Amino acid sequence: MKQIVVLGAGVNGLCAAVQLAEYYYNVAKVTLISEDVTPNTTGDLSAGLWGPYYCGKTPDHKIVKWSADTHVFFHQLWKNGLAARLGISLQPCTRLTTDPKGYPEPSWKDIVFGCVKLSQKELERLSYEHGRSYTGGYHFATFTCQPVGLLPYLFNRFINVGGRFVQTKVDSIESVLSGRKVDLVVNCTGLGSMSMLGDKEMLPIRGQIARVCAPWVFEIILDDSDDGNYVIPNTETVILGGTHQMNDFNRNVSKDDSKFIFDGCERMLPSLKNAALVQEQVGLRPGRSTVRLELEHYRAGNLTVPIIHNYGHGGCGVTLAWGCGAEVLELSQQLNLDADSKSKL
Repeated sequence: MKQIVVLGAGVNGLCAAVQLAEYYYNVAKVTLISEDVTPNTTGDLSAGLWGPYYCGKTPDHKIVKWSADTHVFFHQLWKNGLAARLGISLQPCTRLTTDPKGYPEPSWKDIVFGCVKLSQKELERLSYEHGRSYTGGYHFATFTCQPVGLLPYLFNRFINVGGRFVQTKVDSIESVLSGRKVDLVVNCTGLGSMSMLGDKEMLPIRGQIARVCAPWVFEIILDDSDDGNYVIPNTETVILGGTHQMNDFNRNVSKDDSKFIFDGCERMLPSLKNAALVQEQVGLRPGRSTVRLELEHYRAGNLTVPIIHNYGHGGCGVTLAWGCGAEVLELSQQLNLDADSKSKL
């Protein structure tokens, strides 16, 4: 059997591993290698909101393709009765901005349900209610899919189809290849690619959030301004945010950021003053100038090994994950890994 190794067990690593293991069942052995696994990944801190966010300069047509595939995936899980188990909710969402240029028409507007531009009257009402000066926005319905439910589901789905998991830290591609025959490596190491590959385009985007108990909140509100806040309900808690501090490795909760989050979110929804705090958390998003999703023929000593890189998803790892995993599978098909199997049919 062919040997495929996937590096990284975050949401993108798992989405790629599942699709590879299911497609190459009985043809290739897929091994997932990662130091961390749910509930200890960056994605586990996320609210799991579908929505392109901090994708760098990744071309719109790629973002639309990957995010559309993921939206369809969430919709299928939701329709198939897995919503409660995975923490999937279909919710109304309002995205706003105070940018003088307004809110440009989203490239993803046809993916979500019922996307409409907010009228001037609605902007004035929301500006008054939130104490802001909004210049544009859109209203629609979309999914949240909580990683704390999604990641265990993906992990178990991977194992159930014959996937193998090895929990260890990987420092280099060479260490993965040492002592084993590998036909394909899929690199989904996120920020780990900074050290493993020396990728200087990578940077951490620090995000601090608060989880509160506010079961009366049923609507997502996102102020996409540079100094904006957001409120994202999950099934058991509501996520209040948040920060997007570039090139900041600090994983400690900041009192100043806490004040910014609570003051801003309570200004939008005054009832949040009565919400009990559950937890404050900090995570580092894997920022990059663009998402890197490409096939490379990597030279390691006397060997040349194909590597599919799939990392640098910024603030929308959950949004892009299933679609990026589908493209990883498409790229792998260029290598004819199942050629021997086809010749026997």
